[in-house]
Amino acid sequence: MLKANPSHRASLRPRFFSSQAHNIPQQCHILAFEGPDPYARAGGIASRISGLAWALAESGFETHLWFVGDPDLPGHEIRQQLQLHRWCQWISRHHPAGVYDGEEAKYDDYAASLPPFLLREVLLPHLQRGGKAVVLAEEWHTVDTVLHLDWLLREARVRSQVTIFWNANNTFCFDRIDWSRLAKAAIITTVSRYMKHLMQGFGVNALAIPNGLSTDDLVAPKSEAVRAFRCRVQGRTVLSKVARWDPDKSWLLAVETVSAMKRLGWRPLLLARGGIEAHGNEVLAMAARRGLRVVERIMPNSGMRGLLRMIESVRDVDMVSICSHLDPDSRRVLLRASDAVLANSRHEPFGLVGLETMAVGGVACTGCSGEDYAMPGRNALVLETTDPLEFLGLFGELRENPALERAIRRAGRTTAKQYTWLQIIQRHLLPRLRLLAMRPTPSIPMGA
Repeated sequence: MLKANPSHRASLRPRFFSSQAHNIPQQCHILAFEGPDPYARAGGIASRISGLAWALAESGFETHLWFVGDPDLPGHEIRQQLQLHRWCQWISRHHPAGVYDGEEAKYDDYAASLPPFLLREVLLPHLQRGGKAVVLAEEWHTVDTVLHLDWLLREARVRSQVTIFWNANNTFCFDRIDWSRLAKAAIITTVSRYMKHLMQGFGVNALAIPNGLSTDDLVAPKSEAVRAFRCRVQGRTVLSKVARWDPDKSWLLAVETVSAMKRLGWRPLLLARGGIEAHGNEVLAMAARRGLRVVERIMPNSGMRGLLRMIESVRDVDMVSICSHLDPDSRRVLLRASDAVLANSRHEPFGLVGLETMAVGGVACTGCSGEDYAMPGRNALVLETTDPLEFLGLFGELRENPALERAIRRAGRTTAKQYTWLQIIQRHLLPRLRLLAMRPTPSIPMGA
């Protein structure tokens, strides 16, 4: 993990975010199912949680991450400035397939057991010394946890010292949420204006606070690694797509696009990293029906060497289905060295892959839902239809105009630098806390 620039720390700790008592650091508690352990990684939420937690900790705040972690690792671990609390481990030992294996049992245990422990062991000693705290809770899995914690804080008469945010990264299980109760217990946030609009349909006026990137995400791959990749696929038009096998991720459109490119003689090669979802079978079957030659590959080892070996002997291959984890180094090379990264979806709450592509100097092709950072033709290609000819037209301009391609790659890097977690904390989170500090927490009856 790269360190944040120490010069940022003073500006990230203005007076309104400090505790009233001297020498008491502000406490930040992040509540989420996903986290930094391989066991707890299932998608973009893990990247969000890990990046946010490290940014807060490296900025000097006492930061605690409460997540459903690896059952074989310590329940409490301090990694430099960040404190990790692995919860539900006794359940996870019986569910080795990952964070969402045994999901309902973990949901109940997390909500019932975590708030009393958090209040008794960590929050109360801090609050009774005059400190304040911020709780950042993620996704529907933490809704009952937030309601329970809010009730306990009011019972202990310390609710006014704790600011609680609850964030929606997607619309999963919105039908299970009691929105009126949640709005009384927490400030509701989401990750884009698109999601804010969707949530208004549930009677919720959420604050939009975007996702961020870690400092690692901005590390460009080595130029020799990119050259080695391009040498292996010389003469091919390389597209990559990294997403769950989900219909909303527009996988079928990707297959149609590759098929159209092949008919034009562009010699396309789609490098596809999906997930474990059943829709993947449908995608691969459709590719076969379109006359595309598909192979499944596993990276024999991590890093650049593994990536290069995986794309050996693909002269007559149209699509490679990558069936193994992409480590950060190989992922950065893939996103940078591809001619374009298909990060477009029918429903995309934020579009982290598109932003990660920009961060390493790649050409991101996004959709037009939650990708607030994408500016068509300036820092990304933006698709608004399900017609593969739209991509062929936009991408065709880049093929004919290398200067435009270079400009888009440069602009993408510039945009991504504005979306680091340090920037998000300073421009979005801290101003909200300053506004909240200017007004008292409303008194809510215990039975409300």
